Amino acid sequence: MQIFVLKNGAECVEEGFGRKELPDLIDDPTNVVWVDLHGETPEQIEEAKEVLENVFKFHYLTIEDCIETRNQPKVEAFPDYLYLIVHGIRPGETGPSNFTTKELDAYLGPNYVVTYHAERFRSIKSVKQKITSSPFTFRRGAAYILHNILDELVDLYMPIVDSFDQTIHEMSERVLEMKRGQNEMLLEIMMLRRSVVRLRRISARQLDVLYRLSHGEFPQIPDQTLPFYRDVHDHLVRITDLAENYRDLVSSLFEIHFSVISTRTNDVMKTLAVISAIILPLSLIAGIYGMNFDFMPELKTRYGYFATLGGMALLAIGLIAYFWKIGWIFVKDYEPPTDLSAAPDHKGEKDA
Repeated sequence: MQIFVLKNGAECVEEGFGRKELPDLIDDPTNVVWVDLHGETPEQIEEAKEVLENVFKFHYLTIEDCIETRNQPKVEAFPDYLYLIVHGIRPGETGPSNFTTKELDAYLGPNYVVTYHAERFRSIKSVKQKITSSPFTFRRGAAYILHNILDELVDLYMPIVDSFDQTIHEMSERVLEMKRGQNEMLLEIMMLRRSVVRLRRISARQLDVLYRLSHGEFPQIPDQTLPFYRDVHDHLVRITDLAENYRDLVSSLFEIHFSVISTRTNDVMKTLAVISAIILPLSLIAGIYGMNFDFMPELKTRYGYFATLGGMALLAIGLIAYFWKIGWIFVKDYEPPTDLSAAPDHKGEKDA
């Protein structure tokens, strides 16, 4: 547990307080207090429960949700405080193929902020570095401290969201270059879709939380602080919109994947059809002259065998040339121009 306090008239944020000083610090309305509780070990969890129950006297249902780390983002209002749950990403573990989050619980009162987390948060660390170097954040009140934490938490989503865009682009190129059906590719697309769906679900729920925080619903957030919450809400709106777009793009990847497989299958069937079309008349000729009838004039000719072979060869060559001409075989794959200026001009089109 870490306690940060800015006392009335102080020039810097103080820390190093213990459990015994906490009640007096909170009772003084001129103090601004931030209590950061950790839940990484059983001892820390018991300490956090004791502080939440006996010092702050929060509702027991919120304490249960706080200790439990499998809750969806939400915000609940109480007469003297509000309780909220948000999710942050796991740096180093979260990516387009495995989007995972961790839970951050927070309480906001008139002059205090309480945060609880079972894992380390980069956003929490960043805000701690700010307040130790300057008391500006604390001077603006408890609601502004919570805003800084949420702002840092949401900003950390952007690099991951950008990596989704790059991964989808690269995967679409790989799908188009795929020569045959690959189960590995299909598995990658399914993992990507699962990550995008989770990103969309988490961001949408947190968007509702930030909307309520930023539109003056709770008296714990002063009017002069609301624009800062609306700024965080705007950032989350962009993330949610991108997640929605990515969901559509990943769905189109499935369609492209199956279309490529269908096209490759059609190419194979077309090749087999061409081979069959060439062999069929040759088999017919061979079958006719393979019949054991006594009166077949061509069987007695001196050069009948060679003439038949030659005719069959000419027929095969003619069929191959015909299929080549109509574009069934020996067709080059389309290669789009790398330079748009090299693309053919369309006559009759005018610039708008």
